[in-house]
Parts: sequence; C-alpha cells; structure tokens
Amino acid sequence: MNLHEYQAKQLFEAYGVSVPSGQPAGTGSEARAKALQLGGERWVVKAQVHSGGRGKAGGVVLANSSVEVEQAADRLIGSRLVTHQSGAEGLPVNTVLVEEVGELARELYLSALVDRGSARVIFMASAEGGMDIEDVAAKTPEKILSCKISPAAGLQAYQSREIAFGLGLAGEQMLALHRIMVAMYRLLLDKDLSQIEINPLVVTQEGQLMALDAKINVDDNALYAHPDIAGMRDAAQEDPAETAAREHDLSYVTLNGTIGCMVNGAGLAMATLDVIKLYGGEPANFLDVGGGTTAAKVAAAFKLILSDRKVKAVLVNIFGGIVRCNLIAEGIIAAVKEVGVTIPVVVRLEGTNAEEGRRLLDASGLALTSASDLDDAAKKAVEAAR
Repeated sequence: MNLHEYQAKQLFEAYGVSVPSGQPAGTGSEARAKALQLGGERWVVKAQVHSGGRGKAGGVVLANSSVEVEQAADRLIGSRLVTHQSGAEGLPVNTVLVEEVGELARELYLSALVDRGSARVIFMASAEGGMDIEDVAAKTPEKILSCKISPAAGLQAYQSREIAFGLGLAGEQMLALHRIMVAMYRLLLDKDLSQIEINPLVVTQEGQLMALDAKINVDDNALYAHPDIAGMRDAAQEDPAETAAREHDLSYVTLNGTIGCMVNGAGLAMATLDVIKLYGGEPANFLDVGGGTTAAKVAAAFKLILSDRKVKAVLVNIFGGIVRCNLIAEGIIAAVKEVGVTIPVVVRLEGTNAEEGRRLLDASGLALTSASDLDDAAKKAVEAAR
C-alpha cells in the first residue's frame, strides 16, 4: 500500500525528520486559506497521487500569490494526472499539498528499503537527487551509494558517516544525516514498511537537511497490526479490480494480456502464467482464489476477470486437495451461469475426484472446455484467445 506525500510527511514529522511547513487541501478556496495560514510570499501546490514524475506532468505548481495557489488547486483537483508511472488513464487528483517555498543549495537522494535477496534493510543514496534519479541509476550506477544493515546490530554510526562522505556532507550536516537515517530505520521497522524514499533530500541555504518530498510503501501483510496506517489507504488511487478482490479475500493483480487466469495457490498461479507465456499467450491477471475455494469465490473471481475488457478467454487451473474437484466443477458451472460468461473458458482440474469434475463440466451444456493437463489447458486458452 502506498501513502500520499502529505501522509508520509506526517509520519516523518512524528519521527523527527524535518519537512517543509505544509497542509493538505481538498478545494481551491481551502488551499488558499492554508497558504495564508502558512504565511510567506511563495508556495508550491502539489497534486497528491500515488505516482512519481508529478513535476514533469504538471502536478507541481509554483505560486507567487494566494490567488495563484487557489487557481492551481482548482485546476488540479478533479483532474486526472498522467505521468510516466500512472499509465495512459492517469490517476485522480482529489487532494493537493500546499507548502512553503524556501531557497535550496543542493538536492540529494536517500531511501531505505527491504532487500529480500539479502534479507536486510538497505539504504541507498546519491548526490544526484531530483526528478531524474532513475536516469542516474541507469546511466551512472557508480553514483548510487548503498549500505546493508544487520538486523542484529541495527544502523551503525560509521555506516551513516560513509554515506555522508559520499554525499559531500561534513560537520553538523553529517550528524543531521545520521539522525535522519536512524529515524527512517525506526519508522520502517515500527510500521512494517517496504520502502521509504526522500527525493529530494535538500540542503537549504542555511545548511539544514530537509525532506522536500516523501514516498512510503507499506507491506500489505502487516496492515492488520497498524490500523492507523490502514486508515490512510486511498482506494481511488488503486486498481478498482484489485480493491474489489480484497473485499472477497482474493489475491489479484492486473496484467496487460488477453487470457484471464483463475488459479488456487500462488505458486500454481505463477506457473500458469509462465506456461501461458511459453505457448505464446499473454496473461491478463494473477488471481489466486486460495485453497478453500467456494462457489461464491469462484463467481466473484469470474466477475473480476470479466471486468477487464481486454480478456478474450479464461483459463481456470485448479488443484483439488482441500476441496474436491467435483465440488469445484459445480461451483464453476454455477458461477458461469450466474455471471453469464460469453467468452471461451478452459478448465483444468487435477486432484481429488478430478475425473468426476471433468464429467460434470462436459455434461453442463455450457461453453466450458476441459483440459487434461496444464500444457493442454494453456494451448487451448491461447488458441481460444486468438
């Protein structure tokens, strides 16, 4: 789960990371009032969407008066911001962040994330902070600094000093960077976060370090333990199908292909996607209905798959272990009748009572094609989608 910038900065402030003075607003008039409340002569109005590249897409606007703040907010709120990360449809802007503008001396990059390969938290930093950090990583990776944190020892002072030296910081700035990194590490562990990114981490004209931007990604599996973080979820920024899937306790991820997939078990689902690709097809989604599949879950899964207009065929791949295949077949038949599926559906059943399940599918009178194994199912689904 992602947080908006203003939400991430609220957490930063709670953990002692300096951020510019700012307030969220939901209307132009509210934005103007917040600007006057903040004081000063210049402000920045930032569209709050779960995407990078907002500045290049026109989602970050400098304003030299409170009237310009209101005008910028009115223009952004209610629009859809299209960035290089959002896709062609863009993301809805329902809130803006109004912040004071100060004079900056340097822009740096700093992030902390869970590196699953090494089972460590890793800090990454660069003296080349700003909007084009992705280009820096791609073209000049030697400019990216990193250090891995031992879970037993935690972040050590020498590690933050090495990062500070690499960024060209010294004296009080070195100590300030250490405090920021300690705060980020504590925040990441306390709230079960996957990633924290500050881009840019700026050095002000007075020599202070400040988080000018803030991005936080939360581990969905830990949200039950953090109701305060779960309450920050903005479903409007997420794929509607994925939001609906959570309501039915389904694991669903939208992809770009034409073959809808319904599978029980994450590993089997990944294998199904691979085999579809092997035979020249493109999966439209990852969908794991879980081990205890029911007719209600199958119906909900079909509705999710069919909500994607790109889907030309559906591949159902079920291994009947906990639930018998004949019961799964009955659920599939009931779901197809309920949902009114009009595109080809290929079903592969394996496990307990698989033969009986296949007989039920063949005798249903519906446009259901049974398959003998996964390869057969993938070939039939790819052909049907074409």
